[in-house]
Amino acid sequence: MVEKFQAVVIGGGPGGYVCAIRLSQLGLKTACIESRGSLGGTCLNVGCIPSKSLLNLSEEFHKVKHLSNKGIEVGEVKLNLNKMMKNKDKAVTVLTKGVEFLFKKNKVTYFKGHGSFKSKNEILINDKDNKKTTIFAENIVIATGSVPVSLPGINFDEKVILSSTGALKIENVPKKMIVVGGGYIGLEMGSVWSRLGSEVHVVEFLENITPGMDKEISNEFMKILKKQGIKFHMQHKVEGIKKNDFGAIVSTTDKDGNKKDFDSDVVLISVGRKPNTEGLHVEAAGIDLDEKQRVKTDKNFKTNQSNIYAIGDVIVGPMLAHKAEDEGIAVAENIAGQSGHVNYDIIPGVIYTTPEVAAIGKTEEQLKEKNIDYKIGKFSFMANSRAKAIDDAEGFVKILADAKTDKVLGAHLIGPHAGELIGEIGIAMEFGASSEDIARTCHAHPTFSEAVKEAALSVDKRAIHS
Repeated sequence: MVEKFQAVVIGGGPGGYVCAIRLSQLGLKTACIESRGSLGGTCLNVGCIPSKSLLNLSEEFHKVKHLSNKGIEVGEVKLNLNKMMKNKDKAVTVLTKGVEFLFKKNKVTYFKGHGSFKSKNEILINDKDNKKTTIFAENIVIATGSVPVSLPGINFDEKVILSSTGALKIENVPKKMIVVGGGYIGLEMGSVWSRLGSEVHVVEFLENITPGMDKEISNEFMKILKKQGIKFHMQHKVEGIKKNDFGAIVSTTDKDGNKKDFDSDVVLISVGRKPNTEGLHVEAAGIDLDEKQRVKTDKNFKTNQSNIYAIGDVIVGPMLAHKAEDEGIAVAENIAGQSGHVNYDIIPGVIYTTPEVAAIGKTEEQLKEKNIDYKIGKFSFMANSRAKAIDDAEGFVKILADAKTDKVLGAHLIGPHAGELIGEIGIAMEFGASSEDIARTCHAHPTFSEAVKEAALSVDKRAIHS
């Protein structure tokens, strides 16, 4: 007998598992299929969570090495990379098991195996023992995420030529690392290995790092990373990567046509990700893909097949775990007859380096392009008492507000706990708040959040502490 479900989610990442739980909460008999062998997808297994663990641990290592500057004398500080990696793996295991527990608690049926379409209502599951099972679904949600992209003709071996996955599993600190691509992931992983002792070079094709970010923040970010020892080679195109007995040679050409080779122990290729639709057999269900192999959907996440939906990295939009989660909840509520939606204008992005970088809403460049008249409020962490007290005062808060209505249109932060502080501005924007609303809200003293209040005051040129 073929087991029947009211809803089946293919993919157990942040979008998929959240969607499955919400579907079950709404009363639908739900299953989730995941091929990895553990839930949580790229984010939890080889992305957000392990990278944040290493970012934190490498920063702790760096801080301890420099405690004597603050009057705390310690003995010789040594790196035990093996133990650090085990700590990272433990965090991943605890969290993936936690998601399995949530499935049991919410009565979601969990299939371990690779799911693919047999028809628009049938899914074939092939497990690790090659046992095949077919299940029937009234509604199907594709949530298979994304995979790293390499450069043409260059394959990841995860030993010398690394994707982000391999960069999380390096066994010995490389003397020299070349990071190809100046985006979020490359800069996060580059900063980890730089703090642990690697000489890190970033090779970027464009003029600025973190493309799409507010340029003022991007420039400040690069300045700080340079001060930390990371070397940048902008407007360099990678022509090829050749492995040798010592690592690899990265061959580049700059904007003037000059050729330059970089030798390295390892090369981290961080030039983006692509939708993970391979092996889904979408053609068996008659699902349309676009030119980038993303699943085509309407505003309600529905594909050209009325019972099949898609969310997360496999559809248009930023490839962010929290975007996928919100879409997972929205599509579950739509399937259940409710009105789920996602406000795409207010999705934060965070880079978890030290200092952190966070952004939400429009950049200055976008506002200029749309001819929107705006005001700027800025406040430096150098003038924030909490930041100064703990000697963590690099960066600033920048708020953009409509010149006529004072409505907050965007915010861009670089500094301590920027990823947490952006949440306050997200709530303000969700409720259509003005910079005046933030400025008149009492913030505890001394806190980093006072920098947000002062930036809001600065929009109207009335900051107190600058």
